[in-house]
Amino acid sequence: MAKFVPVDPFDIVIFGGTGDLSRRKLLPALYHRWVDGQIPENSTIVGTARSEMDSAAYRALAREACEKASGKSWDAAAWEKFEKILHYVTIDATNPEGDWEGLKGKLTSEENRPRIFYLATSPHLYVDICRALGAVGLSGGFSRVVLEKPIGTDLASAQAINDGVAEVFAERQVFRIDHYLGKETVQNLMVLRFANILFEPLWSQNYIDHVQITVAEDLGLEGRADYYDRSGALRDMVQNHLLQLLCLTAMEPPNDLDDDDIRTEKIKVLKALRPVAEPDARRLTVRGQYIAGLHAGQPVKGYVEELSATKGSKTETFVAIKAEINNWRWTGVPFYLRTGKRMSSRHSDIVIQFKRAPHNLFGEQSTNVNKLVIRLQPDEAVRLYVQIKEPGPGGL
Repeated sequence: MAKFVPVDPFDIVIFGGTGDLSRRKLLPALYHRWVDGQIPENSTIVGTARSEMDSAAYRALAREACEKASGKSWDAAAWEKFEKILHYVTIDATNPEGDWEGLKGKLTSEENRPRIFYLATSPHLYVDICRALGAVGLSGGFSRVVLEKPIGTDLASAQAINDGVAEVFAERQVFRIDHYLGKETVQNLMVLRFANILFEPLWSQNYIDHVQITVAEDLGLEGRADYYDRSGALRDMVQNHLLQLLCLTAMEPPNDLDDDDIRTEKIKVLKALRPVAEPDARRLTVRGQYIAGLHAGQPVKGYVEELSATKGSKTETFVAIKAEINNWRWTGVPFYLRTGKRMSSRHSDIVIQFKRAPHNLFGEQSTNVNKLVIRLQPDEAVRLYVQIKEPGPGGL
């Protein structure tokens, strides 16, 4: 049974509080933490967006989202208590003259109270929001700001966003979130590797043939056309989720579990990645885009058909990359990364494919090789495949 860490009363402000991420993930997550007793009753949750509505209308929107996410576990009595801490303020993030004081007035004035500002908006708004928060005195003390991916569209824009945020918030106050790191099996990766003597001695080019990291989605755009057509699968999934999984799979043991030590080892992996030169792009990468067809027996539109404005888009909805890590542990071991939308099923896996035994005693009977399959979703599991003899006179 999961254990929940008790927390002190807090204020959390969700910018983009009416958006897809808030309705599908953030609000249901907060509601479930409330049901589990982890959120103190004197906490405050404030949604903000450009949409004109009052707190009552926002609660109705949030209820619909949370009820849909909860399914049969929906608790109407718990919701009636939860909605009392839920509020809304209309703010245009691009307008520094907006109702920022009104937002401040919704928050508790306790000096040592934790405040979390969750920026579930387009990245180009991050700096404007942070500067406005600083202007009304909401950036000091125990304030924290959470940045959603992707942060920028390239190196220059990412640096500009980080520099702008740093004008207002100290680095210790900034959290760049990757929700894949919250998945239970992902959190278990380091334990699996470094707490089990069975695996760590085999975790290298000497015994591993290749590694596959797959994040397959069966959904299409789901109302995210404007964002997705600017980002594509590479920016939306590879530069964050898949690279984090690659780092956790390939990193060296950190000195301890301190954040900085883990981050240091991840950075070493990223620095050891062989860059994909332009002449090699066709050989090492694949881009694709889903077209109209059938999903679960039902007809679905193609990507371009789902776009309401952009025609003839070349944005990729599928990407596959053959990555190579140039260090003593992994040289010669390909890492195959792939992700896409409208795939046949929704699943995320890390597959460690081991090499064949150096001498085959069993001939054609021994056709399979050992592999470790780490299933991240939907059914979290770790499976080790080995060869054994069938009972009786049968073969392997």
